[in-house]
Amino acid sequence: MIWVCPLSKVDATVASTKAERLLSLLAPGTAMTRPSTIAEANHLYLSLHDIAEAQEGMTLPGEAHMRTLLDFAEAWNRSKPLVINCYAGISRSTASAYIIAAALEPSRDEGELAWDLRLASPSATPNPRLIALADDMLGRQGRMVSAIQSIGRGADAFEGVPFALELGR
Repeated sequence: MIWVCPLSKVDATVASTKAERLLSLLAPGTAMTRPSTIAEANHLYLSLHDIAEAQEGMTLPGEAHMRTLLDFAEAWNRSKPLVINCYAGISRSTASAYIIAAALEPSRDEGELAWDLRLASPSATPNPRLIALADDMLGRQGRMVSAIQSIGRGADAFEGVPFALELGR
């Protein structure tokens, strides 16, 4: 099970799910304290901005970020949940949940997975740059990008509500 939450709900989400792995996607300089129940080796902190195109002074998600994310996902034994957070729990984290589910379940239909994401989180607005990078690296030939475009922008929200995205359906 993959759980997604905003930074403000990391401690509560990790505690309630008994997760042992944590993926954090935050802007450079964003302070974050790893929950004590998450071993340092089980926490991946990716420092990047929530942007889709290069902007001066900002860190654009790149191939190295995506490779690190995919390697972290592949190392997860799935015995306990994985929690993914970004600042608001709406864009970078929802994109990462979608990407990890697609990577770990390569035969899962991209469109069905996108609609599962939308049903789980009305505010999900996955970062298009992360989706495009993963689509290319996973050899999905544009299907991930199209599927995420098909669910549209999520509902306006200050921050997302924690939610789960199931694997193994």
